[in-house]
Amino acid sequence: MLAAVITEGQLQVAERPDPTPGPGEVRIRVAAAGLNAADLLQVAGHYPAPAGWPPDIPGLELAGTVDATGPGAESWLDRRVCAIVGGGGHATAARVPAAHLLAVPEHVDLRAAGAFAEGFVTAHDALVSQAGLRPGERLVVTGAAGGVGTAAVQIGAMLGAHTIAVTRSRAHHDALRDLGALEAILTEELADIAPVDVVLELVGAATAATSLGRLGPHGRLVVIGVGGGSRLEVDLLAVMQRRLRLTGSTLRSRSPDEKARAVAAAATDLGDRWSRGGLRVPVADAYPLAEVARAYAAFGHSGRFGHIVLEMP
Repeated sequence: MLAAVITEGQLQVAERPDPTPGPGEVRIRVAAAGLNAADLLQVAGHYPAPAGWPPDIPGLELAGTVDATGPGAESWLDRRVCAIVGGGGHATAARVPAAHLLAVPEHVDLRAAGAFAEGFVTAHDALVSQAGLRPGERLVVTGAAGGVGTAAVQIGAMLGAHTIAVTRSRAHHDALRDLGALEAILTEELADIAPVDVVLELVGAATAATSLGRLGPHGRLVVIGVGGGSRLEVDLLAVMQRRLRLTGSTLRSRSPDEKARAVAAAATDLGDRWSRGGLRVPVADAYPLAEVARAYAAFGHSGRFGHIVLEMP
């Protein structure tokens, strides 16, 4: 197989042996794989892969066709799938536990499916499992124009929440409303909105203090991104008085069983809607694997709407 390999902080395409699936695993012939902030951190040496995953091949999500299976996973053979992985997604083949797979609807292009799993499973886990978002509640999504943000806006709308998308620019506000946001505001307008029930914090410290301030009684703030800083001074008296709940979520470091439960929950709640065309994966740009360095550089620039995807030869 061909893979994007990290060598002394740089990416180069190199040949590696094809993986062999073990019991309960499949091998996916990868068609496309999304980029995520964790991939940039791994290349820079700040976010090593969990044990059992390739230490020098980044990539947390992918889509393709199952071309080999281990014992117990035979039912997945030849099926179009997408998956979350602990690493190794930016390659032409990947070994994945069958419990971490999602079936890709026939009408969905594999390029878009390559950026579905990480964003939608992460957003679903944060909003449903962590925050317990309910119909009629007010939801804020900061950093809403990114991959997880666009997924969260759609899930919030699906759950019947009054979803407010927050961005640094008005450029993508119409597109976010088209995905289901009832309001789209600038970061500097966040401090002026009426109290909300849930905040999905995708930016980090740069907006988290303001987000906390907008939570009403029994409000919940879930942190799943810290690109805008990871340290914050919190008024614990306000937390006590309003009975606030502050939590966080990542997928990569969880055990295989925990990931399987998160994938199963997302499949139950989102699978039918995705099959009926009710969920979309905005793709800002796609690059061939040979141009992986350009793709990573593009991901590092702000202002895009949706995902950047690697397409495999």
